[in-house]
Amino acid sequence: MRKDILQTIITNKRVEVARQKQAVSLQTLLALGGERMERDTRSMRTALESSPSGIIAEFKRKSPSKGWLRPAADVADVVPAYEAGGASACSILTDGEFFGGSLGDLRKARTLTDLPLLRKDFIIDTYQLFQARAMGADAVLLIAAALTEEECRILAETAHSLRLEVLLEIHGEEELSYLDAEIDMLGVNNRDLGTFHTDVDNSFKLVGKPRRGFSPLLVSESGISESDTVRRLREAGFRGFLIGETFMKTERPGDTLARFIGGLA
Repeated sequence: MRKDILQTIITNKRVEVARQKQAVSLQTLLALGGERMERDTRSMRTALESSPSGIIAEFKRKSPSKGWLRPAADVADVVPAYEAGGASACSILTDGEFFGGSLGDLRKARTLTDLPLLRKDFIIDTYQLFQARAMGADAVLLIAAALTEEECRILAETAHSLRLEVLLEIHGEEELSYLDAEIDMLGVNNRDLGTFHTDVDNSFKLVGKPRRGFSPLLVSESGISESDTVRRLREAGFRGFLIGETFMKTERPGDTLARFIGGLA
């Protein structure tokens, strides 16, 4: 695991999850989830495969590197606008300390859209997977830099048992060893989580690297601000594009998304 910023986030997350587990037992969490625990999930992978744009539009209020983007942003204003603007799926940040999100944002988003929803957080405990299912997620993000290979495997298997798809995020070639049959989508993060330096060329560097015989759908994450970049990434083999800041820093994120997708034509 890289240290510095990521280490700080993970240390905080361990304390946060421990407190959540103490406050709300797993049994209570499942009861609170009610019908959401039994609902049919939507396949994010299928949505991206069949989409001409493949945009995973992200709802987030702030980031560790840029600070607050839109502190007063409301899921009710943004997520339906993303769907109307042509998003293939939505990513909902649920980390509060560093990204200004909450599980309540995810739960609210589920009532507002039929798009597949990704719970984006620093998932380190199976308890968080049950949270994701109870709050309405269809997929979860697992970050290789925050986990051992064994931890990642257990989390991915548990996610699948809950009918949640798995997006595995890597930043470097050495993390390709985390890939196995439990991974539905492989995300290449163009932002180094240790330094938060961003370089879209990272996706192009990793797309041709061997992936041990597995064929996850490829997703490029972070630092994408131009439609032409998506076109080039699609030509390279990517089918998903996780974009948040480019939309969230504007007054009307859904309209910005619609113009972005219009530029792909």
